[in-house]
Amino acid sequence: QVQLVESGGGSVQAGGSLKLSCVASVSLGNSVCMGWFRQAPGKEREGVAARGRDGRTTYADSVTGRFTISKDSASNILYLHMNSLKPEETAMYYCAAASCRYGVSPPLRVADYAIWGQGTQVTVSS
Repeated sequence: QVQLVESGGGSVQAGGSLKLSCVASVSLGNSVCMGWFRQAPGKEREGVAARGRDGRTTYADSVTGRFTISKDSASNILYLHMNSLKPEETAMYYCAAASCRYGVSPPLRVADYAIWGQGTQVTVSS
């Protein structure tokens, strides 16, 4: 069973930046789609950004232009660079993996992802 471990969360003031990392217990290469999701207290989990098998990306409208998902092929680490953070983006952030077809835009639906990490907390203060 593949395990995903997130890190990089923390506390930051509004307008600040954070970089989240996700490491898989085994090398996934380009065999799956990978995504970042978040869940605030009392709210449903939502998709933030995803990376497809061919490197194409999908972003939630609310983060487009501020967040960037990327992957270091050498180390097999998935990143989420977050800039201009807002207090309403305080949440637990999760990394996830999904089976998907090569050459299509990666999904942002929670239901499409089968493997999840434990999450890393991001707190944005005003």
